[in-house]
Amino acid sequence: MTIWVDTPIWPAHGRLWCHVISDVSLEELHAFARRAGIPPRSFEGDHYDVPEERRDAVLAAGARPTTGADLVRRLEGSGLRFRKRRGEHPLARHRDGLAWLGLPHLLEVVASPHEPPPAASAAVVLVAARDTGEMVLVRSASREGWAPPGGKREPHETVRQAAVRELQEETGLRVGTHGLAPVGYERITVAAGHARGSWAEGVNVLAVMAAELTGRADVRPLLDDVVEARWAGRRLAERLCGDEPWWPLVDWWWARR
Repeated sequence: MTIWVDTPIWPAHGRLWCHVISDVSLEELHAFARRAGIPPRSFEGDHYDVPEERRDAVLAAGARPTTGADLVRRLEGSGLRFRKRRGEHPLARHRDGLAWLGLPHLLEVVASPHEPPPAASAAVVLVAARDTGEMVLVRSASREGWAPPGGKREPHETVRQAAVRELQEETGLRVGTHGLAPVGYERITVAAGHARGSWAEGVNVLAVMAAELTGRADVRPLLDDVVEARWAGRRLAERLCGDEPWWPLVDWWWARR
């Protein structure tokens, strides 16, 4: 057991909090959290937040006490530290999470209010109809399943321009670059020595933005790389996509619309 908990000195929501980590694997951390009764919503990408009054129960479940500085040192040394900016929320982390990619990688899913980095290599658009509460999904000719429209950025494009173009090509819908709001991103870190095609070794970012339409316009693909486009309510969208590793970001966006 290599689970650690620091001192509860971190104030938030009128309470003091401590952090619980593993210095071996996230699988070990999640398994401990389940045994200790720590709710999944307390996970913050590389640790669980635990209120001061629950620390004794965490120690009784087998965690070892340490200081905040030592906990950070152990997290850094393990390679499990989740990098994020202020205001961002880690939602998921999966080793080789995108099976279709066919490359060894780490997938990190982050909700973010910030503008996507200019170097983002691809863009996805979450489109919602204000009156019906539905969203647009497409089915690709090259991959199984449904997903929001999106694709790779061309060298001459900004991330927003790529999002607008991909949306029009895959659904026929037109929005302006000013009509997109940042939602977050997928950070895909390709293992050293495994670059292929447009996937570079190291960090690749897939930006996720959202557009809200006043009505439910007809959707149809304009290119043959997309087989089908459709509107789907939340229950249907979750049934079609809920097992995908990026779904927590869609769920986050939908809950805050």
